[in-house]
Amino acid sequence: MAPMKPVQTGCRLRNGVLRAPDLVESLKAAGLRFSATEMADMAPYCFRPACSPHLAAALAGERISLRHIELAFRRLNRRYDGVIVEGAGGVMAPLNPKETMLDLMSRLRLPVVLVARPGLGTLNHTLLSLRAMKAAGLEVLGVVLNQSSPGQWGRIEDDNCRTIERMGNVNVLACIRYGAPLFPLW
Repeated sequence: MAPMKPVQTGCRLRNGVLRAPDLVESLKAAGLRFSATEMADMAPYCFRPACSPHLAAALAGERISLRHIELAFRRLNRRYDGVIVEGAGGVMAPLNPKETMLDLMSRLRLPVVLVARPGLGTLNHTLLSLRAMKAAGLEVLGVVLNQSSPGQWGRIEDDNCRTIERMGNVNVLACIRYGAPLFPLW
């Protein structure tokens, strides 16, 4: 199994190469090591500015190509039993002037697990994202609610879990509270 983060912003320069911190930390936590060539396929676009993918690419004088990402994905998929692809910025986040993360998801045709915030405001965002993915014909496996900052988990978060399942017609696969150990999740 190999991870992939097709577009990473907020990258850091390490040994003269921009590195995707999300990918590097995930690999380290899982105890995995890959070659430089494989790492390039796992993160085909790395940008220093921590902003939306299309803006980071424009600031770097580049244009994100879905074809380039797809080719990197296919190379990884030939070498490994599977590839887990992490999105960036949300379903409708622009990757270039004409295409969004949803366009990339549709192109790769992978089953999707949507990760969302558990608190106030998530219902609109999560239900709209689910609707867009389903309208695009994507297979949605479920939703993971991830509390990424400290705070209490209470009535709102519990109700959001139930409401997303009911109105989104989808399973909430996990609710991860801030500071909970990541391994194992289940």
